[in-house]
Amino acid sequence: MKKATHALCFVLLLVFFGQQVCAQGPKVLVITAHPDDETMFPVTLFKITREMKGTVDLALITDGSGGYNGLVASSYYGKNMTDSATGRTYLPLIRKKEMLCSGEVMGIRNFYFFDQIDDFYQMNPEPFLSGERWDMAYCERKLDKILEQGKYDFIFCLVPDAGQHAHHKTASIMALRAAQRAKDSNKPIVLGGRSASKDYSFRFSELEGYAETKILEKAPVFYFDRSYGFGENNKHSYMIVADWVKACHKSQSGDMNAAMHRGDLETFWYFNINGEQNLEKTKTFFEQLKNSGFPTK
Repeated sequence: MKKATHALCFVLLLVFFGQQVCAQGPKVLVITAHPDDETMFPVTLFKITREMKGTVDLALITDGSGGYNGLVASSYYGKNMTDSATGRTYLPLIRKKEMLCSGEVMGIRNFYFFDQIDDFYQMNPEPFLSGERWDMAYCERKLDKILEQGKYDFIFCLVPDAGQHAHHKTASIMALRAAQRAKDSNKPIVLGGRSASKDYSFRFSELEGYAETKILEKAPVFYFDRSYGFGENNKHSYMIVADWVKACHKSQSGDMNAAMHRGDLETFWYFNINGEQNLEKTKTFFEQLKNSGFPTK
């Protein structure tokens, strides 16, 4: 009788763990430059962790010390958040706490802080990629280790278009290059994201001078509509999740105030380095994303 009971327990355990493996959702690594960059696609991350039962980790490249533009936040924190000296002293810790708040909403599992200098607004990524402004050797080693251990299905970064801050461009190029360095058996699909209105006219093909940023022309622009209404009188939508995330970044009161309840779509561009063979996997992912939780169109 004991042997039969033990055998039954063993079978049940196999079934249980088999179900857990089958039920595992996608694994995603987000690579961004600043705390609050994830506000470009927070609902996608929320749905992955909360509704698709996947995992999301976030690699944050800068220390956030250059974000001293919080006029209203000065009253909240009791410090002049528009003063550069004050910002350089207090913002790295403040913005890490804000990032943890944002991550709690989205269900982020692990944070990896690279603490590179958030120096000043500029457009040229080369001083950072060359190692002049950031410790690129350290960053690359750390990213390679994270990718090797994480075995991610996807990397999300920002679309590195010409009009972006140099830090954004650099972080996205770092993400693409890290994926290229990864072993073939462990090579994630890299997507460049940004929020947009439904009537957006933005187009992107590549960042001139950086061949790895070229998109696959035949790939569609993938998206999730976070403004789609559902529930009682259609008064519910996933826009509230984006607002919860933005509200965590109180030190950035000016930027977040302008962004509140805006951006209907979370859009994603598919890079050429992913190859055509991964298009179907990406299409399936976005179909599952739209059908999970409260389905949207």
